[in-house]
Amino acid sequence: MQHVFSDLWQITKKDLLEFARDRIRLITFVIMPIFMMVLTGFIFPSQASIKDVPIGAVNQNGATGDRLLGVVKNLEITSGNKAFQIKDYKSIAAIKDGIKKQEINGGIYIPADFSSNIQASKQAQVTIIEDQANPQISDITTQTLTNVVRGFGQQIGKQKVSILVSKAGAKGLDAGALVLPIQTRLEGILPGSTNYFEFVAPGIMAMVVMTAVLTGLAASVSREKEQGTLDGILIAPISRLAIILGKAASQSIRGLAQGAIVLLIAIFLFGVTINGSLLLVALLLLLGIFSFVGLGILVSSVAAEQETATQLLFMFQFPMLFLSGAFFPIQQMPKIMQDIAHILPLTYAIDALRQVIILGAGLSQVANELLVLIAFGAVTLVITVPLFKKMIAR
Repeated sequence: MQHVFSDLWQITKKDLLEFARDRIRLITFVIMPIFMMVLTGFIFPSQASIKDVPIGAVNQNGATGDRLLGVVKNLEITSGNKAFQIKDYKSIAAIKDGIKKQEINGGIYIPADFSSNIQASKQAQVTIIEDQANPQISDITTQTLTNVVRGFGQQIGKQKVSILVSKAGAKGLDAGALVLPIQTRLEGILPGSTNYFEFVAPGIMAMVVMTAVLTGLAASVSREKEQGTLDGILIAPISRLAIILGKAASQSIRGLAQGAIVLLIAIFLFGVTINGSLLLVALLLLLGIFSFVGLGILVSSVAAEQETATQLLFMFQFPMLFLSGAFFPIQQMPKIMQDIAHILPLTYAIDALRQVIILGAGLSQVANELLVLIAFGAVTLVITVPLFKKMIAR
């Protein structure tokens, strides 16, 4: 057994040294996770990132409508940054045309009877127009505008009730309690709020590790087949098991390194808080790698050329990127897609990472995901290692 571990280390060291000597591969290795994290972090908006979003406005009412638009215009989600830029339009049709041209990302329409309905104690209506071509921005914009209109209406309601209360001579009555008899209170598992990028970051981390292991392992074996260096390794007095484990170990080290890069970027550039144990995060990444190793060995076994290995990997990786819940909640997918998602090891790696990073989950709370990753890795290795041994014995 000691001989196997010695051989394993020699294969691992050889692969890592070859990788380190290729400067282009080394540069790409570092840049890829940085590029992926930075690009994704700035593409997907959060409510805190709303700044100078252009929206159209139609005010057919006058002074009261101007007051409401003034609140919208001066709204600051982050200090010193206006949330919206108001552009005046003449009609709803003109706003819709502006959205089609992508001049604006939404609109607000205040009808002529807005203030008269308020004075007559009728329910006034404001129309918010969505930009359906840009759902991420549209959701945040419409939610923010809805909250502004609701808050504006509540202020008017409180003023009216205060006047009625004072005329009636009623003392000790709270106007706010009459307008809003029931208040809602939100409480999370942890203090503070999360943004969409905190949802995405664990998914990117697991994806980067998966890509590094699958691509690196399959390409390493396929490249050595093409170059003929694999024959030299087979001639050497090294066990077949050590060759497999050594190559898997070198790719695992590379995968963990890229996972660490992604984690550091998430923390220091995008303010993602690790609420759970860093050791548990590392363990999950390691088990995620273990679950993908068998798949990488399988591709290595059946692919005679590096190009073939790349095509096979793309066939496996592409569905996993979209079905594993990395970017969108699995619950929003059709039932059949959810069933497929629960077969993929990446799904369990991402779920567990989210639980630890966002919710501060402990080992016992992600035990099921850990068991699935271990089981998947063990089963695929039992199946694929004999195939790999047959392949290299040809």
